[in-house]
Amino acid sequence: MNTALQALLSEIEQFGLANDAAHEARARRMLNITRGTGEFLAHVIASLDARDILEVGTSNGYSTLWLADAVAASGGKVTTIEMAPDKVAMARQNFAAAGLSHVITQREGDAGQVLADTPDGACDLVFLDSERPAYPGWWADLKRILRPHGVLVVDNATSHAAEMAPFVQVVSADGGFTTALVQVGKGEFVAGRNAALARHWENWRES
Repeated sequence: MNTALQALLSEIEQFGLANDAAHEARARRMLNITRGTGEFLAHVIASLDARDILEVGTSNGYSTLWLADAVAASGGKVTTIEMAPDKVAMARQNFAAAGLSHVITQREGDAGQVLADTPDGACDLVFLDSERPAYPGWWADLKRILRPHGVLVVDNATSHAAEMAPFVQVVSADGGFTTALVQVGKGEFVAGRNAALARHWENWRES
C-alpha cells in the first residue's frame, strides 16, 4: 500500500469516528470497519489469490479501498453495493482520490436483488457489512455465488453477536461449509467450503 493511500485511509478513519460520534441515527453514521479488519481482509485476499470480490455495504468506501488495493496488482476487481445515495456519492469521491476507481464497480440499490442477479460462482470473496437481519434470507444466493474455494467474511460477529446469531446458525448448520470466528476488530465470522482455509485465520490478531 502506497503512502498516499495510507494517508487517505487515515483521513477517512478520522472523519468516520468524528461523524459517528456526532450522530446517533444509524443511517447518518459511517460505521467503518477497523484498520485491523482491513488488514485481515487484505490477508485473506492474498491467501486465496482472490480476484473477484463482492462487498455488501459500501458506506463511504473505507472498507472498499482495503479490498480494492488488495486486488489491484493482480488485475482483480471489487463490486460494492450501497443503498444510500449520499454514501454512494461520498464513496465515489474517495475512490477517485485513491486512484482506484478503475478497480471498483459501484451498485446502488437493494443488496438482495443484486445478489439474486449475480451469476453462480462469480465470487472468490464476499464481505458482508450491511443489514444483519437480512442475512439469513440472503444465504441461498450467497453460497450460490461463491466459487468452490470462495470465502464469506461477515463483520460485527462479536460486537452485534445477538443480531448475527440467526445467520451464524443458518450457515453453521449447512454441511457444505466450515465456519470460524476471528477475533479482530468487531469480530469476523468466516465461512468457506474448504475447512482448512476457513479455519486458517482463527488465530489472527490485530497487530
